[in-house]
Amino acid sequence: MKKRNIGMTLSLVLAAGTLLGACGKSDNNKDTSKGGDKEKAFSVAMVTDVGGVDDKSFNQSAWEGLQKFGKDNGLEKGKGGYDYVQSKSDADYATNLNTLARQDFDLVFGIGFLMQGAVEEIAKQQKDHHFAIVDSEVDQPNVASILFKEQEASFLAGVAAAMTTKSNKIGFIGGVEGAVIERFEAGFVAGVKAAKPEATVDIQYAGAFDKAELGQSIASKMYSSGADVVFHAAGGTGVGLFKEANDLKKKDPSREIWAIGVDSDQANMGPDIVLTSALKRVDNAVIDVSTKAKDGNFPGGKVALYGLAEDGVGLAPINSKAPNKAAIETAVKDWTDKIKSGAIKVPGTRAELKTFSAK
Repeated sequence: MKKRNIGMTLSLVLAAGTLLGACGKSDNNKDTSKGGDKEKAFSVAMVTDVGGVDDKSFNQSAWEGLQKFGKDNGLEKGKGGYDYVQSKSDADYATNLNTLARQDFDLVFGIGFLMQGAVEEIAKQQKDHHFAIVDSEVDQPNVASILFKEQEASFLAGVAAAMTTKSNKIGFIGGVEGAVIERFEAGFVAGVKAAKPEATVDIQYAGAFDKAELGQSIASKMYSSGADVVFHAAGGTGVGLFKEANDLKKKDPSREIWAIGVDSDQANMGPDIVLTSALKRVDNAVIDVSTKAKDGNFPGGKVALYGLAEDGVGLAPINSKAPNKAAIETAVKDWTDKIKSGAIKVPGTRAELKTFSAK
């Protein structure tokens, strides 16, 4: 009986050891998945606004930046790597942000100031997740706010427009009125006035970022009224500007009319009519914030401001067909140096524009 009891005791001890060993292995595996030998790869995603990921503008620029970051860091498109969700309406913003957070992306971008309310709402609900918003400010510890000095890029575009116009009539098409587009508007008008005080700027707003037909209608009226250079800061709505300019050029190849793009280099929208583009390097900003987050330096609760000095904005190459290309390039370089040095401060609001002097 004693031998049998001893045998049973040893069996129980061995069984208990086996169970403890199994539990230990389970814990080790759990630790590994969180950050041991097989550390979880950093993942990042973005939600577009209604303009869509192929808006030829800031949504597309953001996605290009996210793709570059993903590829440079060996990530794959999709869950656990880098990805995007496209919004079809304003009502999709909060849902899409929440979906990506629940999919456990380490950082989720909301692209565009239209998403401010949604980012603020979801960031409060998902306090353990990191978010970033482009073109607006959300005062939450888990949100990085990304802003640009759009006025500096549009100022340079205004200089180019003023040095190109022959009618002294220039147009500006805005998307939805707000602080961001006002910066584009104020900077552009300041640049025009700095280079050619006698030139006038016709300012019109479409009230949308995704209505190309509306953009074309506004552009048609501007060109018909004598404008020969038109700049848009209207996202997908601005596609209509290019269509109108291309159509008019086809009807009369000798007619000298120009369009100026925004956010990304939009030269491919019309090699005969796109003078240049006011660049807003959303791609660079997305890469910068993603890199900081990946390295453990996420700028939560802070505002990251990108201007000419930070390579956050700029001007695309001047069209080689522009009659005074060299003179424009020289002027743009001179004004760029003045802005970077602080010799002049480009106005970012209509109120600042009223008191602006380029002297």
